[in-house]
Amino acid sequence: MDIRSVEFDQQYYYEGVLGAQYTPKGTTFVLWAPTAVQVELILYQTVAFDSSIREERLMTRGDKGVWTATIPGDLHNTAYNYRLRFANGEQRIANDPYAYGAVMNGMRSVVLNPELTRPSGWGERMAPFAEATDAVIYELHIRDFSIAENSGISHKGKFLGVIEKGTQTPTGQVTGLDYLSSLGVTHVQFLPMYDYASVDEASNAPQYNWGYDPLNYNVPEGSYSTNAAEPATRLIEMKQMIQGLHHRGLRVIMDVVYNHVYEMAQQAFENVVPGYFYRYEADGKTLANGTECGNDTASERLMLRRYMVDSITYWVREFNLDGFRFDLMGNHDIETMNAIRRAVDKIDPSIIILGEGWDLNTPLPRDQKAIQANAYRMPRIAHFSDSMRDSVKGSVFYAEEGAFVNGEPGFERLVLENLLGGANLDKDKAHFSAPNQVIQYVEAHDNFTLYDKLVHTNPQDDEQTRQKRHTLATSMVLLAQGVPFLHAGQEFLRTKQGVENSYKSPDAINVFDWSRAEQYHEAIDYVKGLIAVRKAHAIFRMTNYEAIAEAAQPIQVRDGVIAYRLNEYVIIFNANEAVVEVADIPTGDYTVLVQNGIANPTGLTQLAVHSSVEVAPLSAWVLEKIAN
Repeated sequence: MDIRSVEFDQQYYYEGVLGAQYTPKGTTFVLWAPTAVQVELILYQTVAFDSSIREERLMTRGDKGVWTATIPGDLHNTAYNYRLRFANGEQRIANDPYAYGAVMNGMRSVVLNPELTRPSGWGERMAPFAEATDAVIYELHIRDFSIAENSGISHKGKFLGVIEKGTQTPTGQVTGLDYLSSLGVTHVQFLPMYDYASVDEASNAPQYNWGYDPLNYNVPEGSYSTNAAEPATRLIEMKQMIQGLHHRGLRVIMDVVYNHVYEMAQQAFENVVPGYFYRYEADGKTLANGTECGNDTASERLMLRRYMVDSITYWVREFNLDGFRFDLMGNHDIETMNAIRRAVDKIDPSIIILGEGWDLNTPLPRDQKAIQANAYRMPRIAHFSDSMRDSVKGSVFYAEEGAFVNGEPGFERLVLENLLGGANLDKDKAHFSAPNQVIQYVEAHDNFTLYDKLVHTNPQDDEQTRQKRHTLATSMVLLAQGVPFLHAGQEFLRTKQGVENSYKSPDAINVFDWSRAEQYHEAIDYVKGLIAVRKAHAIFRMTNYEAIAEAAQPIQVRDGVIAYRLNEYVIIFNANEAVVEVADIPTGDYTVLVQNGIANPTGLTQLAVHSSVEVAPLSAWVLEKIAN
């Protein structure tokens, strides 16, 4: 029987518990390996990554190809692996795909007593969040945030460094948790913090990677803990970080990468059931590579779908996480993503799910892919809007290609459509059912930062002009309908010194530059003000397209100007390097909420309008009409 067939899934799909089921009196090990002819459980003397074998035990095969063995006694902190033999004589050593603990560098699994992996005061989830469109997401890399020499943070590059209080630079710039919580963002989205393969946890030498190279999906990354050699420490400290952020009212989104693995030969999936968990081309021999990472996982296979649901719900229940960002989500199928949505809804329907809905070249029918064109079939799963990103600042694929904020003509109408939530974009590219499916952004961890992009597109600009373009683009993100998303440091014009893809660049390139935060403090204050305006004025957070269509009325959408009404509000974006007069503004008295790089939710000043206003170069304006 073909292991990648529907018949195989139907015959061997298993619904019972999997993994090491710990109790103080004994642990039962359960492994799904239907193609194996023999499985042995290997227990090691200690949790040292090179410890010798303590015991080997043959496991018993049961229904659906599930192998079990029960070992009496308290096995907390016991390292283990599986040795599998197959009908062709091949033998493989595998760690446990369902393991929650691992030795240093992750090549052996570890049994853990869950009660001993929770920090003091660990409690319940935060109360449910409101609407997804009320969120402001801030994407952060754990190491970047604290590694700077002048950060004032002790636990540099660690989970615990994120939540140190009262830290500042020698010149008095507030850093760390106090800085983070001052911005007004609602959700902190961390780049991968599960156990990834590219950083040597045994080394103290400076190392860097974003973490998009999965090894153990259900284990925190050891290099972010203070002691990677002690398996429980990484769980405790990751929970302490989440707990500390929750205490400041900040929710946590975890970046997950189920679409590929780093190296099939060392990853549990391939060693436990060879050939099953991955997608192949029509010849049945060539691995699919739509992810461009050497392999594509096959979420449409029932046991991988089940694994993804189990993994996500584990992180929700055990770590109280508030959301998940799916890397290359377009590699996954619609049914799997909807199954995940249904599963987390049973725990907390306000959990945010977002992902990259790019249409990858993987052999999955297009009508099954979790892509933007199929978004309407995945309610309450959000997609990054490349239409917003590229129409505002220019294509990410061509460094010198600009768009609206760069002064290029012809993008005004497309940008306005995106500002209004993207309901009427080309349905073959993006078909959303509600604004909560749209992640509005112009910068993320990959590609050039917005600042570095502007260096390419507008090399003639002086620093002041470049800053105005930058803050104009950020204004559009925070005033758009949908879910706004900021890359950490975007608020102070973050640069990576022109490095486009810094996934393994050194700290000097990726560092969160606190000196730059001090230099561009006015830009930071502006972002704080925009976030406060968004929170205080519900018109920017509408939840359905009908309400947006009823409220919206274009005023001017040409010549580098986008001006429109949302009921009693007037929003204007001027991408020209000169003052422009915008006509057809309804006559009356207005409160100015946003103007020339300053924003305040209660108003900056009042303005009497007689049909037109003069808008400063490269700036955003928001006016609220005062009721007579």
